[in-house]
Amino acid sequence: MINYERFLNSSVTGLEPSGIRRFFSIAEEMDNVISLGVGEPDFLTPWHIRSAAIDYLDKGSTRYTANAGLLELRKEISRFYERKYEIQYNPENEVLVTVGGSEGIDMALRALIEPGDDVLLTEPSFVCYRPIAQTCGANVISIETKAQNGFRLTAEELEKAITPKTKLLILPFPNNPTGAVMRKSDLESIARVIIKHDLLVLSDEIYSELTYGEERHCSIASVNGMKERCVVINGFSKTYSMTGWRLGYALGPAPIIEQMTKLHQFAIMSAPTNSQYAAIDALKHGDADIEKMKRDYDMRRRFTVNAFNEMGLSCFDPQGAFYVFPSIKSTGLTSSEFCEKLIYSKRVAVVPGNAFGSCGEGFIRVSYCYSVDNIKKAANRISEFIKEL
Repeated sequence: MINYERFLNSSVTGLEPSGIRRFFSIAEEMDNVISLGVGEPDFLTPWHIRSAAIDYLDKGSTRYTANAGLLELRKEISRFYERKYEIQYNPENEVLVTVGGSEGIDMALRALIEPGDDVLLTEPSFVCYRPIAQTCGANVISIETKAQNGFRLTAEELEKAITPKTKLLILPFPNNPTGAVMRKSDLESIARVIIKHDLLVLSDEIYSELTYGEERHCSIASVNGMKERCVVINGFSKTYSMTGWRLGYALGPAPIIEQMTKLHQFAIMSAPTNSQYAAIDALKHGDADIEKMKRDYDMRRRFTVNAFNEMGLSCFDPQGAFYVFPSIKSTGLTSSEFCEKLIYSKRVAVVPGNAFGSCGEGFIRVSYCYSVDNIKKAANRISEFIKEL
């Protein structure tokens, strides 16, 4: 019998599996389950994007592209960030097309982190940052964001967390799971701290186009003195409902993008060719699709927040992404207990807040990127569950 533990990388075997996927797997094995657990838009990829991909397939455009991605796509990404966020990136050497935003995060962390570096991570946050940084040998320091501050990072909290070994801040806003956003004034205040301590920032902006209200998303790279300190991650999954196309991108200083591209060469070669052609059409002609989806999400957002508040679960009013993060502390249950009892007794799947960091204990994450009918049914079942408790 082979002892595989002797061969496996201990930094990988020591990682905890994703808390999101656990409840998704339970839901798959049960009947009549309403799942509000996975952040996948229920919209189809807009037809004009699919049609463009079909046309390029028909033309036989199926070969490898340049490692960094099609130059035409990189130019369109640059134009997108210039017209949306007033930031200029050189498509020749400051843009890398990746296999989803996830690969961009992985490549950025591997290019920047050395064993022993301290990496700051605002939490609650998506599940991938900590394990990737840890496998690179980083010491990950959590900065707990709080509901009373709108789950935003403050300059004071950042200043307290910095150590002599701190190299990088991971800043995931609009935020998954809380739906929190960082406004321009928030970013300007933390930028002063970042510059003072000579830090870099990994800014995950995958939900940048899904913000609500009058004030649009502001990229920290647009703040004075910050573009040269930021690697920005974005993609097409959430904005254009293109999750299965697996396409994202990284924007940043040429010396960093060069090293990320080198890793990308060896690990991936190039992102899917057909997805890249589809993405060109999305960027050129997809603004109306974004606005339509955003209006629909906004309606679902307001309904979901109101439903949780009415059933007695205090719910922060999210201004971005497509999640709500209600507190379940009043029930006396832990996050995991609440989610387990709910799925087995009422057939509703949501995600425990502590899947996104220990400070998420006492909360649950609920996605509203599902049909209104499903959200209403789930809300009724959750309300019944609360009353029975």
